[in-house]
Amino acid sequence: MGAPDQPSARVALAPLLAVCSGYFMVILDVTIVNVAAPAIGRELTASLTSLQWIVDGYSVAFAGFLLLGGALGDRWGHRRVFSLGVALFTAASLGCVVAGDAVTLTVFRLVEGCGAALLVPSSLALLQQVYPTPEARARAFGLWGAIAGVAATAGPLVGGILTSTVGWRWVFVINLPVGVLCLAATTATVGRSPRDPERVIDLLGQAAVVVTVAALVAALNEVGRQGIRGPAVIAGVLVAGAAAGVLVLRERYGSHPPLPRSLLGSRPLVGGTAIGLLFNFGFYGMIFAASVYFQQHEGLSAALAGLALLPAVAVTMVASVLSGRLSARFPHRRLMLVGLLTACLGLTVWAVVGEAASYAVLVIAMVACGFGTSFTLTGATSTVMGAAPADYGGTASATLNTARQTGSAAGVAIAGSLVATVGLPAGVPTFMAIGAAGYLLAAVLTLVCVPGLRR
Repeated sequence: MGAPDQPSARVALAPLLAVCSGYFMVILDVTIVNVAAPAIGRELTASLTSLQWIVDGYSVAFAGFLLLGGALGDRWGHRRVFSLGVALFTAASLGCVVAGDAVTLTVFRLVEGCGAALLVPSSLALLQQVYPTPEARARAFGLWGAIAGVAATAGPLVGGILTSTVGWRWVFVINLPVGVLCLAATTATVGRSPRDPERVIDLLGQAAVVVTVAALVAALNEVGRQGIRGPAVIAGVLVAGAAAGVLVLRERYGSHPPLPRSLLGSRPLVGGTAIGLLFNFGFYGMIFAASVYFQQHEGLSAALAGLALLPAVAVTMVASVLSGRLSARFPHRRLMLVGLLTACLGLTVWAVVGEAASYAVLVIAMVACGFGTSFTLTGATSTVMGAAPADYGGTASATLNTARQTGSAAGVAIAGSLVATVGLPAGVPTFMAIGAAGYLLAAVLTLVCVPGLRR
């Protein structure tokens, strides 16, 4: 398929929308089920622990299997694995619709997470395949990031409306037509991807990756509920540490390590991945801390708290598209520095003003953080994907998204722990100071690792 240069950019929208629609489902499901959880608990008579795993099981499976999904895409072809992921996600959504008890619903949520882990790495690799020129690719990555903003913004609002009108099962019903249309559009508009049937997948190494990431994310998810010394937290850390040890051995001595040595030796790829972890840590930690602040300290309802957070989330759509357009004129490093320092400034304002902040000041802080994070996403994605060898696009994409997912979980966990230990409202500006430091560290990594010339 030809490269969509400037004159043909409009013609190339079809494959872009086809691929992004699958990613839209994945991000929507991260947030939409949170609002429906109380209604699910009432209808299925689910305990609080069961509800937690209905919500968190998806993100644990998603994070754990991302790297394997990327490796499978490199071996079997990204269009095939992307389509398989969409089909699995859609079928699991149907299972969630008809689930009659909490255990069945949890199982299908885990399967949804596995489908997401297959399609997300291949979505970026397909965009890299369809848009080979740096300018067109950056604009495509910008829209890909904007889709995440749309889905994250729509999730709580759509989930609340559906749950209060037609019932919680409809938060899964809406995935069915989107999934079917995504499959049909991808088959019709995206050309077949190269395959590498000779690629060997180290099953023990991949299993070590799955266990390491899943146990770590599960432990981070439990920190906010059990505290840093909770049994599930300690067990998760121990299991993650043991699995990480196996992974290190496979990386050092295995003939086909899960993370190819050519990727680990790339400064832009490793640096871009670390930057992705840091800005997701700051942004999603900020969203969680702000949500707790508005509801538990300011006394807002869940719906009003969602509206209070809307400026921070809505601006992400604009920032991603704008960054994609500006990348044709400016190097990624410059744009990433602007974004990271803007987000750092936003959280610094909240940290300094602290308990005396008015809502107008907090809006400025949240908008700066949301804008800066999404403004950075396009450059970080382009840096990682551009540094990866052509036959390792799925693995590079999976590495970036695994880091981002882990950063999100860590941000929420640490924000929750600070609120629980320091209390309200003091715990919130404390996290904002930590998040600002994370953005500043990401800016330093950008200077060190991201090329300064426009490619």
